[in-house]
Amino acid sequence: MESKLIIIRGNSGSGKTTTAKSLQNHLGPGTLLVSQDVVRREMLKVHDREGNLSIELIRQIAEYGKDKCEFVIVEGILYKHYYGEMLNSLIQFFNERIYTYYFDLSFEETVIRHNSSSKKMEFGEDSLRAWWNPKDYLGVEGEVLLTNDMSQNEVLKLMLHQLQG
Repeated sequence: MESKLIIIRGNSGSGKTTTAKSLQNHLGPGTLLVSQDVVRREMLKVHDREGNLSIELIRQIAEYGKDKCEFVIVEGILYKHYYGEMLNSLIQFFNERIYTYYFDLSFEETVIRHNSSSKKMEFGEDSLRAWWNPKDYLGVEGEVLLTNDMSQNEVLKLMLHQLQG
């Protein structure tokens, strides 16, 4: 089996997790979803900083899926400064059978999306501003920028078209 790696990144509140879960549901059983928040916050309870334990574990879980799962989705803020080297090693490991997406939204749009999500009670606009890191592109070939004018449904359709096309 030739596995495909899907990387979904962007600022907190932009819609990454919602998109990744919807994509996993559409792609079906055996699609591996590796969520940065689950690994870092729930499994390891570590802070998001350079060299944190979640970086290596995210890589190991994603690598486990290669040749076992048709699709491996890695999603999260995944700041390039902390996670870029690991993500680039995954790109190589998956023989460049990758699809990379970045939610390139304005801060205002991010706040709107966050306020309509289930996480709105966990943190607010002040936290979003403190974590804000715009234009944090990986800079890999084929990286798709998802913009303010694209609805959640349009983003999902685009991804499914690219993956199954």
